[in-house]
Amino acid sequence: KPLHYGTLMGSRACVKMATAAWASGFLNALLHTANTFSIPLCQGNTVDQFFCEIPQILKLSCSDSYLREAGLLVVSASLAFGCFVFIVLSYVQIFTVVMRMPSEQGRHKAFSTCIPHLAVVSLFVSTVIFAYLKPPSLSSPALDLVVTILYAVVPPTVNPLI
Repeated sequence: KPLHYGTLMGSRACVKMATAAWASGFLNALLHTANTFSIPLCQGNTVDQFFCEIPQILKLSCSDSYLREAGLLVVSASLAFGCFVFIVLSYVQIFTVVMRMPSEQGRHKAFSTCIPHLAVVSLFVSTVIFAYLKPPSLSSPALDLVVTILYAVVPPTVNPLI
């Protein structure tokens, strides 16, 4: 049996999930942008990355903005944790349905569709966690660049391919 997404999940549920994802992403971006523009920079405005990542901008700050940023990171972590829990619960439901399929070929086809998506999500989540929670002693421009590419460039690039 194929998975019938249209039957199992109506368009209202899809709209609600998309709205929740966009709204939480917009809120997170708005909070970080407002905080970033309020930070006084005393070490110039050149970052060692091709993205203006928050940790890189904080290195340029001459004020003690870490407490404010820590509060925003708590908000971001809460949003990310909520998304992570939702993704895990979704995959548990998908795997439960797939394991009930009587056809071995159907299970294989379903798993071959789900596993690449799960790999991309895992790559994104693990590299973001590493980027934002690694100790400062591990920080180097080369490592920061590689980690940034792994979570900001690779997942959106490979997602349409899978």
